[in-house]
Amino acid sequence: MAVADDQDVRSITIAAGRLSATILNVGAALMDFAVDMQGGRRPLILSLSDANAYRTNPHYLGAIAGRCANRIRGGACIIDGRLHQLDRNENGETHLHGGPKGFSRKFWNIVAHTPESVDLALHSPDTDQGYPGNLDCTCRYELLPGNRMRITLSATADATTLVNLAAHAYFTLAPQSSVLDHALQIAAEHYTPVDANLIPDGRQLAVRGTGFDFTSLSRIGTQREGTPAGFDHNFILAGAPRHEPAFAARLRSPLQDLSLEIWTTEPGLQFYDGAKLQGDPTNPSGTLRPFAGCCLEPQRFPDAIHHPHFAGALLPAGAVYRQVTEYRVHAGS
Repeated sequence: MAVADDQDVRSITIAAGRLSATILNVGAALMDFAVDMQGGRRPLILSLSDANAYRTNPHYLGAIAGRCANRIRGGACIIDGRLHQLDRNENGETHLHGGPKGFSRKFWNIVAHTPESVDLALHSPDTDQGYPGNLDCTCRYELLPGNRMRITLSATADATTLVNLAAHAYFTLAPQSSVLDHALQIAAEHYTPVDANLIPDGRQLAVRGTGFDFTSLSRIGTQREGTPAGFDHNFILAGAPRHEPAFAARLRSPLQDLSLEIWTTEPGLQFYDGAKLQGDPTNPSGTLRPFAGCCLEPQRFPDAIHHPHFAGALLPAGAVYRQVTEYRVHAGS
């Protein structure tokens, strides 16, 4: 397991309205995100109890995954006619979340912060984890009126490269609950099926009449009964990135007293049900267990470099990558 560089882990806590959040410089990770409820403070994500544990963070809790989030078949990609072999850090076959020392395990610079926001920056040099081009990226967390968190990600490079950044929080809206008892809605009529290595096979299938149909609020556990392998799939929100955030998903607590909406500019939403979460010695409370939280990750389509009809992740030299994602929290719904 790769470990982030030997630097001090720093944290910044921001708050506005009923929301509060703690962001780390390692992985630009969202360590804590909570809402004030009548019964007290309610965490909205899974967290490790020790900030230093985010140096390894094997489940990518709260981190920004990159340079290219999700999976790339064989870890190989051809860019501008040249073959680039990326690190195959998943079972020796697949490139996952930017490699063993991807952005989730790098120390970002905290460049500015206010009581309601924090800005971080990262430089990724040419050949980092096998990627071409020097890349500079930024991440801004901001709490806005109406109990909203906005995450703005941007990047630019001096050579054509792959860029697909993804916020990798694990959501849970009720203490010690299972995500199988949460209800989920995803604004997608199609998804991308995967092979045994969780790589999209190129098809785009309709969700209607299948366990992947979350077009209306549906209990995750009930939908999973029709999909024995569970969920770690890309849902198609749009054919290309949007200029402004649009509704992507809604997660509702099994107590029906809290819901969280995701709005994003991204064309894809990776839904992972947390089936492989495992306990961690730094987390003796045992909150890291299967189905303790689920990921809803706005991003470009996985393995898009091998599927020309997918919403792609190629960033031309000098162009600007930009993603805006919002978490909108509604108490009492």
